[in-house]
Amino acid sequence: MANHFLTILDFPRDEAFEMLKRAHEMKRNSLRPDVLSGKTILLIFEKASTRTRVSFEVGVRHLGGNAVFIASRDSQLGRSEPLEDTARVLARYADGLVVRTFGQHKLDVLAEYGDIPIINALTDEYHPCQVMSDMLTMYERTPDLEKLKVAWIGDGNNMAHSFINASAMFGFELAVACPEGYDPDQEIVDKAMDLGAKVTFTRDPAKAAEGAHYINTDVWASMGQEEEQKLREVAFDGFIVDESLMAKAAPDAKFMHCLPAHRGEEVSAEVFESAASIVFDQAENRLHMQKAIMEKVFR
Repeated sequence: MANHFLTILDFPRDEAFEMLKRAHEMKRNSLRPDVLSGKTILLIFEKASTRTRVSFEVGVRHLGGNAVFIASRDSQLGRSEPLEDTARVLARYADGLVVRTFGQHKLDVLAEYGDIPIINALTDEYHPCQVMSDMLTMYERTPDLEKLKVAWIGDGNNMAHSFINASAMFGFELAVACPEGYDPDQEIVDKAMDLGAKVTFTRDPAKAAEGAHYINTDVWASMGQEEEQKLREVAFDGFIVDESLMAKAAPDAKFMHCLPAHRGEEVSAEVFESAASIVFDQAENRLHMQKAIMEKVFR
């Protein structure tokens, strides 16, 4: 049975830590193990991307494999034939799938009916590769993750869900501040809490940021939510990460963002360009973390 990486909770805690350490080693020593030699990995992207696509394509090549990119206009994922049939066909062509799509259910069907491993490159519910890369970025600075307080400011979206899962996996304290009506999915929260996640919820961004070592946020309207932009601007008023909010955090706290960022909306230009901002370290770490994930899942 194929291994999959569909959420951060898919591997045991010790194996998740090993992937973090392996990614750190790959980065520090510029490692390019030839573990995907002779293998072809399909990158199926129904949502556009810059960092995710480039980091996965480059990562596959660093591991000695061949990447085939399929954009939404080229894919019939669940449209012209049942997704179950697509899964069985693709499994006969390729050695692994990296899928960036809308509903998590598509990955579940691909995993059930195909017999090749799948990595979740983003769905509406989860963004596990990004948050694992964020964990690597924190681990580089503070290896004892259980001593950290992390704040999530903004939408209770796929990033928030994966950070909640990461709290269960890595043991850090997570404070989530969302406006009313934009909370994380309660079923996802309940599952993570049952697994030991240390998460608190508030409507007050300043309270979430208080004493935090890392402040995280994301755009207010994600891909596919553009028509909600004006409505969300009203709902998220006061949820900008600016210098006054960063002042509530721990000394030397760092600002994080998965990018792309909207300066003046969810983050001020001053914070984004400040010495506290480590957003481009995060972006770089997508490559190293995903190489470690692919080595684990596709080898």
